[in-house]
Amino acid sequence: MFQQIRPSLFPPVVKNLLIINGLCFLANLVLLDRGIFDMNQHLGLYYPESKFFKPYQLITHVFMHGSLMHLFTNMFSLWMFGSQLENYWGPKRFFIFYFVTAFGAAALHVGVNAYDVYQVKSMVHSFQIEPTYDGFMKLVQHDPFLANDSRVADFLIEWQKDLANPEFIVGAKEISDFMVVKRMNVPVVGASGAVFGLLLGFGMLFPNTMLMLLFLPFPIKAKYFVMLFGAFELFQGLNNNPGDNVAHFAHLGGMLFGFILIKIWNKTDRKHFY
Repeated sequence: MFQQIRPSLFPPVVKNLLIINGLCFLANLVLLDRGIFDMNQHLGLYYPESKFFKPYQLITHVFMHGSLMHLFTNMFSLWMFGSQLENYWGPKRFFIFYFVTAFGAAALHVGVNAYDVYQVKSMVHSFQIEPTYDGFMKLVQHDPFLANDSRVADFLIEWQKDLANPEFIVGAKEISDFMVVKRMNVPVVGASGAVFGLLLGFGMLFPNTMLMLLFLPFPIKAKYFVMLFGAFELFQGLNNNPGDNVAHFAHLGGMLFGFILIKIWNKTDRKHFY
């Protein structure tokens, strides 16, 4: 059953999450400034095959953020949508929802990465068995970061001038190995996956609430905003923009697991959401 609680501007779980995230960000700034420790590098979530992966990162990455703007947007959204949900559900259910969507976000992100890593490993293996200029070109074209790296472009130009030179083959193999390592050794930080779960939850519980957002010149119902944002995240995730450092599939994972959990609760509680 849902708890009947008095609405609060800063309900307890939201308030404590805001405090913990803020303290983690400040602690990281101090440690970085003193050259002691980079918390994001150690507490961010790595791909499970990475030598830097630790199981506790499944929890700690949710409290780390890459910039002040990253922190502010996530925490503002946590407060704006999370406070409404916690007031409606109560602290216990809200706490469960928040971390289920956070872990769901991480799970989908890792799953998508696993598919990408498998593809790259297969391509790299084929190239290293038969290392040719054309084969390396295909690898580079598959990797948007390498394709836009001027150093790799210069390497290809020089290799084309002397295709028989074994030094270029050695260099190409080293770069191809780096393609795999790079995908496994980039940490993911932030509460965005859970925040997108909160956005989805708000849209399901309060679908007809009108939202007035800074980047939209007109009000929009919560249910339509959730649909548009979900479609945008899917497009961005599939588009694979090389300059985009956002884990779009993590956002979608938070929304997906939030949807599933609310459907389960809806059936269990026999309670309709309005």
